Amino acid sequence: MAELALAPRSAFAGLLPASVPGGGAGVTVVDRDGLGMATVLAGRGRAALLAARVQERFDIELPQGPRRAVAGDIAFGGIGPETWLATSETGGNGFAAALRQTIGDLAAVVDQSDGYAMLRLTGPKLRETLAKGVPLDLHAGVFRPGDIAATLVSHMDAILWRLPDQTDGSSVFEMAVPRSVGRDFWHWLAESAAEFGIAGAG
Repeated sequence: MAELALAPRSAFAGLLPASVPGGGAGVTVVDRDGLGMATVLAGRGRAALLAARVQERFDIELPQGPRRAVAGDIAFGGIGPETWLATSETGGNGFAAALRQTIGDLAAVVDQSDGYAMLRLTGPKLRETLAKGVPLDLHAGVFRPGDIAATLVSHMDAILWRLPDQTDGSSVFEMAVPRSVGRDFWHWLAESAAEFGIAGAG
């Protein structure tokens, strides 16, 4: 009997729309599958030591609050008291293990690379779309680049952060939701953006 070949599969596989030539969609999405992700919880009384280690190893000042700090392809975002979401653009599933070797004596590191599904979102109608399910004020003057929040989207847990704006001034957000609700999140997003048009990038 032939063995089944298993391969990683994005939570959004087969769901995202095609790109629109010349743009024109109100919301544009990019699947961010393959990133390394981990939650980091400082050990009791070790937050200061952890901050020093992160500064030394990654040249990142560990945020003390709902902000996100980036150096190279590594980022740490504050999502709770002495708790951060760490991401790596290139680390994949090995990121959490590498992070654990670096800071595991000072913090609990939990691999989330396959636990979350993530999309990058932009477009002129993005805020209007997100306002239909995200109970946050995402006005450009309130939720600034680098801000991050653990929140809800249409009753689903989510982590949302804002990236630097595009060259045309469009705001860019990334949103991570538990993989188990990835399809439900996508259906909510597609329905909420339908009146504006939604497209993939590329």
